[in-house]
Amino acid sequence: MKKLLIYFLVLMAHAGMAQTITVNGNVKDALRGKYLKSKISYHSYPTGGISGSFNDSTFTFSIFGSAKYQITAEAEGYIPQTVIVDPKEAVNNVITRDIALTSKGETIVLNHLIFEQGKAVINPKSFQELDELVAMMKDSPKVEIQLEGHTDNVGNPQANLKLSQSRVDAVKKYITSRGIGKNRVKTKAFGGSQPIAKENTEEARAKNRRVEMRVLKD
Repeated sequence: MKKLLIYFLVLMAHAGMAQTITVNGNVKDALRGKYLKSKISYHSYPTGGISGSFNDSTFTFSIFGSAKYQITAEAEGYIPQTVIVDPKEAVNNVITRDIALTSKGETIVLNHLIFEQGKAVINPKSFQELDELVAMMKDSPKVEIQLEGHTDNVGNPQANLKLSQSRVDAVKKYITSRGIGKNRVKTKAFGGSQPIAKENTEEARAKNRRVEMRVLKD
């Protein structure tokens, strides 16, 4: 009996030492910023041993230990979006991560996708965003996408077109290496022919150097 009590106390002590982290956030329309009531699901990543769901525009749940968690939001008329949270991101035991949903038919800019200057080498800092894209496609096995590469319009147009193609090919290679079928990922290069910012500044040129994702089939 005494040994059992000691074992119980040890377990309780370890439980008390386990870090509890609160994850919360909102789901919003990416363009308009309005809150969107969505089907929100979460599970431990990548195994999915712990899971839960909400039907709301906000979410909050607790996570324990060091496992990452995947959160997916879906709403009618919008492209599903997945984010991955890591306990290492917590500040004062809280992680706040909003999810922005883009209307179907529009393209999503991969905002955190970084390449080495003038090359098609993906910076490791980009891997989390690409892993989130992979997770979304695994959760939605019918989804097919097109990756669209853009550069700024400085320099040789043919070289820019070739660079934009090489970059989307590199992104496709990363995605398919993680279990997504090649037939589900198409690529298209535009070079510097479709700028979204036309000012003659470095900031504008940086905005124009981008990869966008278009959902072809959901």
